[in-house]
Amino acid sequence: MSFLVLLLAVSAACCVGFGFVLQQNVAQKAPLSDFLSFRLLLDLMRVPRWLGGIALMVTGMALGAVALGKGEISLVEPLLATNLLFALALSRHQTKQPLGRQGWAGLALLAGGVSAFILAGQPRAGSAVTDPLRHWLIIGAMLGAALLLTTYGKRSRLNWGPVLLATAAGLLYGVQDALTRASSTRFAAGGFPELFTGWQPYGVLVLGVAGLILVQSAFETAPLRMSLPALTAAQPLAGILCGVGFLGDRLHTDTGALAWEASGLAAIVTGIVLLGLHPAMPRGPATEEPVADLQPY
Repeated sequence: MSFLVLLLAVSAACCVGFGFVLQQNVAQKAPLSDFLSFRLLLDLMRVPRWLGGIALMVTGMALGAVALGKGEISLVEPLLATNLLFALALSRHQTKQPLGRQGWAGLALLAGGVSAFILAGQPRAGSAVTDPLRHWLIIGAMLGAALLLTTYGKRSRLNWGPVLLATAAGLLYGVQDALTRASSTRFAAGGFPELFTGWQPYGVLVLGVAGLILVQSAFETAPLRMSLPALTAAQPLAGILCGVGFLGDRLHTDTGALAWEASGLAAIVTGIVLLGLHPAMPRGPATEEPVADLQPY
């Protein structure tokens, strides 16, 4: 593994994790009438703390894009999932909750799962699939699943809605990471003319805005512990599927390696859930009436 890729991916995870906490601090106070609406973003833009969270997230996404340009998506995605560790660190600072057995267990499972998957799979570059049908089948399946989850999430927005919306956003962000990698490849091949004549960079932008609306709507209607685990778990799974499915990433596929890879992914998801449900994660005023107006502070 390149030390530069490791440094970029972990730095990206740090920025994204901190950014999510700051965003949720503000989004939980937004009026429910803004749910799943672009107006929600316009209202949140008036609050400096939310803008700071967005600035951190954009910085993290930029660092992640550089990491994706230099390393395989199957390598970078598990490292980006460690954003939950940084989110928990900031939440602990805000809530003064001790880490406890649950926190240490979640940390060990997440870190151990990432290490096991990377060491067993040894992600490496291969030849990207040129068949556009395969691209669109995988991307279409992800987008279709995200649309289905969003539809059901809209109907039950105060029950399981936030979890469904966060999962949908994670799927979109996983596809966005794959398209970011594809855009980096196009740029390396022919510079800006080659980059902007393809549809991939525009797909990155559209998916980014759609994912942001879903995430903020999930943050608005439930505490961070309900939405962030689903978001953090869905993104690397979707990204790895895209990487192996059509970007040409290769993993070891012997029986022992596959067993360790599956165990690593299972440990990552379990660790994410344990950390996301940790008492240090802010509960938010989920049972209270949302304020009618957001006040800048």
